[in-house]
Amino acid sequence: MTAEILTAAETRLQKLRSALQSGGLQPVAGLINALHPAEIGNLLESLPPAEREVVWELVDQDIEGDVLVELNDEVRGKLIEDMDAAELLAAIDGMEVDDLADLIADLPETITLQILRSMDHQDRERLSTVMAYPEDSAGGLMNTDTVTVRPDVSLEVVLRYTRQRKEIPQGTDLFFVVDRNDHYLGSLDISCLITNDPRTMVSDLIDKDRPGILPETPATDVAGLFEDRDLRSAPVVDEDGRLLGRITVDDVVDVIREEAEHSLMSMAGLDEEDDMFAGVFTSSRRRAVWLGINLATAFLAAWVVGLFQATLAEVITLAVLMPIVASMGGVAGNQTLILMIRGMALGQVEKSNARWLMLKETAVGLLNGIGWAIVVALAVVFWFQDWRIGAVIAAAMVINLLVAAASGVIVPLVLKRMDVDPALAGGVVLTTITDVVGFMSFLGLGALFLT
Repeated sequence: MTAEILTAAETRLQKLRSALQSGGLQPVAGLINALHPAEIGNLLESLPPAEREVVWELVDQDIEGDVLVELNDEVRGKLIEDMDAAELLAAIDGMEVDDLADLIADLPETITLQILRSMDHQDRERLSTVMAYPEDSAGGLMNTDTVTVRPDVSLEVVLRYTRQRKEIPQGTDLFFVVDRNDHYLGSLDISCLITNDPRTMVSDLIDKDRPGILPETPATDVAGLFEDRDLRSAPVVDEDGRLLGRITVDDVVDVIREEAEHSLMSMAGLDEEDDMFAGVFTSSRRRAVWLGINLATAFLAAWVVGLFQATLAEVITLAVLMPIVASMGGVAGNQTLILMIRGMALGQVEKSNARWLMLKETAVGLLNGIGWAIVVALAVVFWFQDWRIGAVIAAAMVINLLVAAASGVIVPLVLKRMDVDPALAGGVVLTTITDVVGFMSFLGLGALFLT
């Protein structure tokens, strides 16, 4: 199914490119406006800037706001810069409060003020409530548009109330039960309205096992709760238990996707919100910082090698074999590092089990170190006909894989305690450790036993 979806997206992009190259804009407009806003956003992010501007001009004004919400920060910011005030106000007209909260920070201040003036008191209060919390928190994710009922009424009253509303918020699977002061008491599944006697009281059907989520809860923790409990929606409540809003599964899917992109991009020192088709100089400037950090660590490893120049001059074979030890340590360490980062993201790694993980990964490093050390030693002895070199590289490999395994556990924990993203800095720190230890152990043992 995933492959079919990806193929369909690629086909749409190819059709769009063909239509653009043909010079006829009418077919392009038809292709674009037949898509869902999220699909349009994905297509816009897949186009170079010149083509992106042409396509954006063809997007129907009625869905421009919905498309802007789907774009990453950089692409959205550039499009907003080129839109005048009238276009922006038209684009966001009628937008859901939670979507508007995601977008409003990128709008010019004058537009923001006009939006606030045009909103009624209730919508302004809802927007203020959502914007009071960080974007990556439960409060930032929530939608304030909820359906609430009292526990002391019958299902017949609830049905009549629902019909009077004529519509319910999109994605509603639960009605939230509250008291007269809006304190959250539990939830009522919509299916209960259909399957139970209309005379049944709401209090008899309340589900009290669905927990209220505090607005300060990190978005990643919310995603974990939805995954663990197979939720489709959940209430957000303040510290006093008052209902503030709800989070739906579509918001959580966005969090999961963003976390996956963040982990992947951070390992290369990149930001998931960067525009893939940004200019050459802009992209070069961003990556230059990361390359500079790597260069500094490479100089450190080179300095360690330089300490053993005399040994290398005397035993040239060491220079040939030197990369093997560092490379094996780097791979082993990164395996542990990635598992740790994943475990930390899922909330599976904490102080109470860190010691156990350290012992386990060290044992894995030792077992793999001994196994592969024997293989490498035999190969080196066969290659160079010198058992001493085989013994040196075997010992160095065991040492480096042990250190790599331990570092793969320790480094992300230390970085997290320092409020540094392990996905961003962990790889560089770990590679530096395995290179330095690998070179130091191999060349040091070589200097000790071969010269």
